[in-house]
Amino acid sequence: MSIVTVQLGQCGNQIGHEVFNALCSDIRGSHGLCSKKENESYHDSCRERFFCEQESGVPVARAVLVDMEPKVISQALSMAARSGHWKYNSHSHFCQKQGSGNNWANGYSVHGPRHKEAIMDLVQKEAEKCDRLGGFFTIMSMAGGTGSGLGAFVTQCLRDAFPTSFILNHVIWPYGTGEVIVQNYNSVLTLSHLYQSSDALLVHENDVIHKICAQLMNIKQISFRDVNQVIAHQLGSVFQPAHTAGGGSGYSRNPLGDLMETLVPHPEFRMLGLRNIPQMPENSLAYSTFSWPGLLKHLRQMLIANAQMEEGIDWQVRPPHPGSSIPSTNKPLHFNTSIANLVILRGKDVHTVDLGSFQDPSLYTSWLKPQDAFNAWKTPRAFNKYEKSASLVSNSQFLLKSLDSLVGKAWKMFASKAYLHQYTKFGIQEEDFLDCFTTLEQVISSYTNL
Repeated sequence: MSIVTVQLGQCGNQIGHEVFNALCSDIRGSHGLCSKKENESYHDSCRERFFCEQESGVPVARAVLVDMEPKVISQALSMAARSGHWKYNSHSHFCQKQGSGNNWANGYSVHGPRHKEAIMDLVQKEAEKCDRLGGFFTIMSMAGGTGSGLGAFVTQCLRDAFPTSFILNHVIWPYGTGEVIVQNYNSVLTLSHLYQSSDALLVHENDVIHKICAQLMNIKQISFRDVNQVIAHQLGSVFQPAHTAGGGSGYSRNPLGDLMETLVPHPEFRMLGLRNIPQMPENSLAYSTFSWPGLLKHLRQMLIANAQMEEGIDWQVRPPHPGSSIPSTNKPLHFNTSIANLVILRGKDVHTVDLGSFQDPSLYTSWLKPQDAFNAWKTPRAFNKYEKSASLVSNSQFLLKSLDSLVGKAWKMFASKAYLHQYTKFGIQEEDFLDCFTTLEQVISSYTNL
């Protein structure tokens, strides 16, 4: 099944471009470390998912690019075409000249309705090119105006136009120190609206990825491109083909559907986090060896201690003892309770790996059996130069602290009515803000009480 990617705003278009780059360089890598037959079915499956073939033989990304200013889109189009390995469809983009001025309300209430027809027309055309449409993958930032405001509007339009398709929103959480003074408003509005129309939100936090670039990738002067490449690598490690547990011999048919089915058992809990291990500069790979037990021991501790990368994990955090019916308020400090987890293993000897430690009932809420809450996908084909790599997509309390702090900061500004006039002039009233705060307070409370 195919996935149509919708890239929204500057951030969405820059990350989208890196994602297709990563997918393409992965399938071009001859390494594979697996049988020729396995490698070929992996290729075919990836191409069907993300690209449509053209007579010229150059794969064309199944993507729609949307921004309110032309610069980033024209850069993405020309960089992809220059690569010679893949390109964007030259008609599948929509841009204007004026931008959204980092104002969510401008993107949502003005640009959205004004350009709805043109944008949805492009999406419809891409969807019609798919033999079987698996769903939509949108990429956007929460801090600015276009990605966040127009992104939330377009997601609602997708939900209306394709009521039975899966929609996964990939959302970039802004730096805590801030890029935009009103980013907390924009983020609260984006999250609460996406919660209504999306099937799940896959969140990457800029601060976390920045740390990975500095500490694991040893990059001295970190650019947005470096950050985006780490994000793209992590996304590729989830969306490239893998065998699901009950999927027989073929690759997973519908990656988005399989992901939702495994990770979102209840509509109140839609926040997904992603961790990937190992991550290191390419020139260190030759000197490193990894064992599955070692990788998985780290990955499990990253999960329960809510560490975002394999350096600096708190090894003191332990799951509560099974059978001790502690009320959730007295849980061991910093322990990250999960609703559901998916581990994806790629590379040598995946079929010998023991994943029992992830099926420990004390990691999960009491209302799901561990065998329902945990799933694993595997493929013997290696991903992007790593002989062995593991990814964890987790529906857990990982975002609670960030979400709480974000809502708190936005509420402080709202209580003093700071900058509200910039939103009311585009028709977003105080009641709309209050509704959004209520939605997110409910999400925080649900995750806290796990």
